[in-house]
Amino acid sequence: MHSLHNTFMKRCLSLAQKGLGNTYPNPMVGAVVVSEGKIIGEGWHKEAGTSHAEVIALEGIDKKQLAKATLYVNLEPCSHFGKTPPCCDLVISKGIKKVVVGAKDPNPKVAGKGIAAMQKAGIEVIVGIMEDACKTLNKRFYCFHNKKRPYIILKWAESADGFIAPEKQNKGEVRWISDAYSQQLAHKWRAEEQAILVGRNTIKQDNPLLTTRKWAGKNPIRLVIDPDAKSELNAAVFNDDATTILVNVHKEETSNNVRWQKVNADNILKATLEKAYQNNIQSILVEGGAITLSHFLSQKLWDECRIISSPDPLKKGVNAPKKPKGKSIEKKLVRDTLQVFTA
Repeated sequence: MHSLHNTFMKRCLSLAQKGLGNTYPNPMVGAVVVSEGKIIGEGWHKEAGTSHAEVIALEGIDKKQLAKATLYVNLEPCSHFGKTPPCCDLVISKGIKKVVVGAKDPNPKVAGKGIAAMQKAGIEVIVGIMEDACKTLNKRFYCFHNKKRPYIILKWAESADGFIAPEKQNKGEVRWISDAYSQQLAHKWRAEEQAILVGRNTIKQDNPLLTTRKWAGKNPIRLVIDPDAKSELNAAVFNDDATTILVNVHKEETSNNVRWQKVNADNILKATLEKAYQNNIQSILVEGGAITLSHFLSQKLWDECRIISSPDPLKKGVNAPKKPKGKSIEKKLVRDTLQVFTA
């Protein structure tokens, strides 16, 4: 029976994955309705504020069929009112007799309450099918609720001789280290995370947009660590493409899509993550510069580190951060190589 459960849970995970980058602050959820070994309904959560996976999967199936059916879902059905009603109430009302859950919801508003409500209604609930895979899929959601901070991905590109940027370059001029394929991949990563973060020097030197213009996806929230709030307001990062938050120690202010958020100066990195948590930001892609990345590494405030290495040398330049110690996974891209470390 476990192999059958695994088959349908894999389908839930495959469906849930489709929501990556679009469901924040909600988790990615897929649901499958099975009767006599066949899928008769399925769905996934597409975007925050829209129908949850269970609602879509159960839609249009009559109660006679549902009385003999099993609902598979990779994450515990919610038990609280948010922008939509509780899914566990819907499941109970549909007369389903069996529900298979991949993993419990870490959100304190749910945290077993959905499972308990279904069991109290007489539904047989099986929990923990492919649990590790289900938790891995929603690693951002679990990190946010369990560690009370966003999931942090560090990313940089470095030359064959270990430089992250040329020694000298004109303001706003970017010397690409990675190739076109790697650049597009980096924009795909931007679309998958809720926010992107850089330090003030990166804004000053590179004048980046920090958008997903090379990939079809949502632009992330742009976070800039700018302690003294000195960034020039004509910088590209202040355009209307996305919300920009300047983390600083002086002022709290909002102007159109730009927000200055004041934090404690004692440890600005931790204060930034605390502010991000308060803003319900579940994941951050940290793209630079070298000093900012090194601070995240030295303070062990990271979950993944993605390093794109070019086969070409720069000979002179700004040193890339020191790579984390430990095991990593390497993957050949087109010209470049990707190395991924996990904390």
